[in-house]
Amino acid sequence: MQENLKAKSVVLVLVLFVGAFFLGRFAAQAVPAAAKVFQPGAEGNWGLSFQEEGQPPVANANFEEMAKYDAFYAEDTKEKVLYLTFDCGFENGNTPLILDALKKHDAKATFFIVGNYLTTSPDLVKRMAEEGHIVGNHSYHHPDMTKMNKEQFSKELGELESLYKQTVGEPMIKYYRPPQGKYSENNLQIAKELGYQTFFWSLAYVDWNQDSQPTHEEAFDKLLKRVHPGAIVLLHNTSKTNGEIIDELLTKWEQMGYTFRSLDQLPGVKAAKEAD
Repeated sequence: MQENLKAKSVVLVLVLFVGAFFLGRFAAQAVPAAAKVFQPGAEGNWGLSFQEEGQPPVANANFEEMAKYDAFYAEDTKEKVLYLTFDCGFENGNTPLILDALKKHDAKATFFIVGNYLTTSPDLVKRMAEEGHIVGNHSYHHPDMTKMNKEQFSKELGELESLYKQTVGEPMIKYYRPPQGKYSENNLQIAKELGYQTFFWSLAYVDWNQDSQPTHEEAFDKLLKRVHPGAIVLLHNTSKTNGEIIDELLTKWEQMGYTFRSLDQLPGVKAAKEAD
């Protein structure tokens, strides 16, 4: 009798374990879809979870909710297109290599610059514009914009707009990338009211740490596995690795069947509006 009870107990435990295992797997697969929802009043850092090679990552928001604020992080498509963007904080010799590679591959990119970059590297910014690239607003001082009210927010972007027009001789296109990837629903609304379209990203890797640059192999491992149709790619111009691999990277992506488009060709993006 006791042996029968023990046997039944063992069977019950096994059934519960197996049930819990599959329930857990189901829950894990269901979480990404829910995680895409943009939470009202959300505030924090833009984040991505790369879960399947060659597929879009799970992001902090979904396309529909972002669109309400004229904000984008990728194109929802199966077509193998990429949108190249570079964040420029300062110059250390890599941007000319990047521009040379883009010209070689006939690829147009968007460079999000800050005030320091514009004041110290005006000739490179002029070259970006002359070669058909978009120069976007990454703010003047690269602060946490979520802590600013509308007046402060407008001033931070406006200072860079004015300096750009003074330096380049043309108005700045109203494309904005949040410094440090920090954002809030309020910030996105302010940017929209100021006539800006906001651009996050769906493909990036840790390339910004000057003291610990990835090897070429590490960079290719991340960027080739994480690439996906419709990706907005974020790379930092300050990365020595990026400067060294950019030509080969673009070639590898092309060999995978990808083509490059400018952000103003992204579906849903309004005609580029220049700063007043």
